[in-house]
Amino acid sequence: MSVGDKYETHSVDVLVVGAGGAGLRAAIEAAKEGVEVGVVCKSLLGKAHTVMAEGGIAAALGNVDPEDNWKEHFRDTMYGGKFLNDWRFALKHAQLAPECVKELQEWGALFDRTPDGRIMQRAFGGHSWRRLVHVGDRTGLEMIRTLQDKLLSFPNVKIFQECTVIHLFKDGNAISGALAYIRETGRFIVFKTKAVLLATGGLGKIYKITSNSWEYTGSGYALAILAGAELKDMEFIQFHPTGMVWPPSVQGVLVTEAVRGEGGRLYNAKGERFMQKYDPVRLELSTRDLVARSIYTEIKEGRGTEHGGVYLDVSHLPAEQVKKKLPGMYKQFLEFAGIDITRQPMEVAPTTHYTMGGVVVDPDTQMSRVPGLFAAGETAVGLHGANRLGGNSLSDLLVFGKLAGKGAAEYASSLTKDLKIDKDELERAIKEALKPFETKDGTSPYEIHEKMKETMQNYVGIFREEKDLQKALSIIEELKNTKVKVNGNIMYNPAWHLALDLKFMLICAEAVIRCALGRKDSIGAHSRLDYPDPPKEKYNHYVWIENGELKMRKEPTPEVPDELKALLNTPPSRKWEERSGS
Repeated sequence: MSVGDKYETHSVDVLVVGAGGAGLRAAIEAAKEGVEVGVVCKSLLGKAHTVMAEGGIAAALGNVDPEDNWKEHFRDTMYGGKFLNDWRFALKHAQLAPECVKELQEWGALFDRTPDGRIMQRAFGGHSWRRLVHVGDRTGLEMIRTLQDKLLSFPNVKIFQECTVIHLFKDGNAISGALAYIRETGRFIVFKTKAVLLATGGLGKIYKITSNSWEYTGSGYALAILAGAELKDMEFIQFHPTGMVWPPSVQGVLVTEAVRGEGGRLYNAKGERFMQKYDPVRLELSTRDLVARSIYTEIKEGRGTEHGGVYLDVSHLPAEQVKKKLPGMYKQFLEFAGIDITRQPMEVAPTTHYTMGGVVVDPDTQMSRVPGLFAAGETAVGLHGANRLGGNSLSDLLVFGKLAGKGAAEYASSLTKDLKIDKDELERAIKEALKPFETKDGTSPYEIHEKMKETMQNYVGIFREEKDLQKALSIIEELKNTKVKVNGNIMYNPAWHLALDLKFMLICAEAVIRCALGRKDSIGAHSRLDYPDPPKEKYNHYVWIENGELKMRKEPTPEVPDELKALLNTPPSRKWEERSGS
């Protein structure tokens, strides 16, 4: 059989890789521009990991706290990110988030309402005002449902489900196509396209304990850097403070920050409300990095629960309020842990949750330094700096998904020549993908994956130090050089799928470790036990591949212009609490 018999070909103007919030919003915007759009989703449409973002969408509508506005949101985001954010992204995000939420409403999103019918907003960690637009604790699900319905109204959109992209092609310096495979049959697909938009989410599956779903293998970061793009700030991995710890089958499953936003309290095994020690003003609504470190410290110093966590309690709230505001959490703990959260506390501990770093893109178009290669959502970098505020992820998807879709469509429309895919490169890419079947003396991909997850969990976690990071790097280098062996055939073969994903995950793991080694200071989500002091100057790490090796440099963080500096002179506080006396 020739290579040509092994694949089918499709042509689109813009190929969106990923069908979560960013991918769907980008595809909608590109389709509105009139170009032919292809959407590739690793799972089934509607099953994106965005549905796990339960607490709300951060947008300064001012419906509950009229004093809130984009300036307050901009300031909170910059302070939350420890000023390592690119201010241009934080500014666009704060200014455009309200209109993006209103678009969702126009398209049918059913948000919770105030008594007079406006969109309800709740408190969240690090936000000065009650800012999060929500649908109980199922906001991400409602967002995906709404965007999916809207996307399906466009006739110029093709959707490829259970399909995974494994290689990007370039004609000269510009993107010209992508190679993918269908998970069920193993058949390859060649996409001829003018623009590729990566919206593949994060990399949580490189860690053992994570809130991330199986799709989060870091493919977007790896595809981008292999195509010539740069990544930035990969050391900043957010550990969500509250993941389930018991039973073991659900370890790491997310417990939404909405629990704390609605008044949940954290206690150690001694019954002490320990956040009073770490942040006596904001308590449980401190920023995620601080709450995660506080919980981890309590556990490590022997004040943890029986199963290695702390208690998160809402039993002091009226039972009906809990069931109404947190229906998903009520059901989750009742079904998985046999816990009635209206009467009993939840056991929680930090879980790998979000990647603040990502593909370096232009703030206006979301295009990388590779012509025709775009990124949005968690796959891109710029907004969050050293630590993401809860709720900013969903508005990030909407704002920058929209900008990326428009940017990709306009770029594709501007091209006047046909871009080509090199046949020899295509043959090599397919041959490489099938190599695990031909390896005689190799290691199971499951064994390699387990070792990688253990390594990242044990040595590149919430607290880091030189000797651990060096050990981790040594193990990852060894795993990169390990031959992978897969049995069976290409028809729905999970071992083969994992073998292909391992290439991406190991690139991501190395990028995280090298950036963590390079940052000899502690800031945001990056805490070095051997270098506990904050940096004397604000800087960001950039990584790229040169001659097959990962290279890194650091550059000063973009300076905030004088007209915006005035907004940042006063640190944010939970002003809504000061006024309400809560």
